Amino acid sequence: MTVPGARPARVVLEADGGSRGNPGNAGYGAVVFDADHAEVLAERSENLGIATNNVAEYRGLIAGLTAAAELGADEVAVRMDSKLVVEQMSGRWKIKHPDMIPLAARARELVAGFARVEFEWIPRAQNAHADRLANVAMDAAEAVTAEAVSTEPVRATPAAPTTGSAATGSPGWTGAVGKPTRLLLLRHGQTPLSVQRRYSGRGNPELTELGRSQAAAAARRLGARGGIAAVVSSPLARARATAQAAADALGAEVVVDEGLIETDFGDWEGLTFAEAAARDPELHGRWLGDTSVRPPRGESFDEVAVRIADVRDRLVRTYGAANVLVVSHVTPIKELLRIALDAGPSLLYRLHLDLASLSIAEFYPDGGSSVRLVNDTSHL
Repeated sequence: MTVPGARPARVVLEADGGSRGNPGNAGYGAVVFDADHAEVLAERSENLGIATNNVAEYRGLIAGLTAAAELGADEVAVRMDSKLVVEQMSGRWKIKHPDMIPLAARARELVAGFARVEFEWIPRAQNAHADRLANVAMDAAEAVTAEAVSTEPVRATPAAPTTGSAATGSPGWTGAVGKPTRLLLLRHGQTPLSVQRRYSGRGNPELTELGRSQAAAAARRLGARGGIAAVVSSPLARARATAQAAADALGAEVVVDEGLIETDFGDWEGLTFAEAAARDPELHGRWLGDTSVRPPRGESFDEVAVRIADVRDRLVRTYGAANVLVVSHVTPIKELLRIALDAGPSLLYRLHLDLASLSIAEFYPDGGSSVRLVNDTSHL
């Protein structure tokens, strides 16, 4: 038995994920036991909307490793019935599918935080606890969808206008039902680095005078619009100042979500495109076409994608059927739009977002999503 309040030196982690349709309604379950497999120390489960079995399995592993880290464990014995995840995390199988690469990278980051992690494949019958948690998550989502179908007519007419509360029913012809979480995605205003067209990631420049004017213009538009339940911002100063202007107009408080921070450009921070290309010509060239490539001591776009998927899930879970203003940066906003469009990573290189522009993405309880607006600057 684990002594209450003690840090377990070793834990056993069992994780599972499933998808009814593959891809389809997906969920994961993870349970952390003490070293003797006698006492449950933590449980995690979540519905993922529409996803594949393998994505759900990896998300279960990530959730379980996070729980083990929160418990302060030093060693983790991971037991899963996913041969793919066990073999890939053990280094015996290559990771080729683009959806798996960022998830495996995140799992490895968590693994690196422990003194020792072992992976073992087990038959499904021996993974019943985690399997049950995953099925509970999927069942809950199907129950919500069934209730929505019984109370909300599926409409073939165009979706409701973007004013007022979150829309009811289908976003047009897709057949999605229920009330969505509507994310109003606002990019921050101008900074000195954006004037000079320099990479601006984790650096923290303030808004310029024009940037403050842009934030004020966006705030006036949003204040007149109303119907916004929450204002959520990146922790960086340029985003928080933009968010605060909108929050003041809406009579709301700014909630900071660390996950909305911009990409870490590492050693390229503060450089122009030409300067970064001259400094690291081969690496910079690969980075421009491969989302798995990191800038020197920086963060890849694949890593950002995993982080932003977690943010999306958190916002939907926290705010439900509501309008939420999200104030962030180019890459996080592009990632949220990419998720809503179910588009590939090439969208990151082809979509342009102006300073202080507004975009709108919706996420429905049945896993459906839609994009209503992209890069609108009519308020400027």
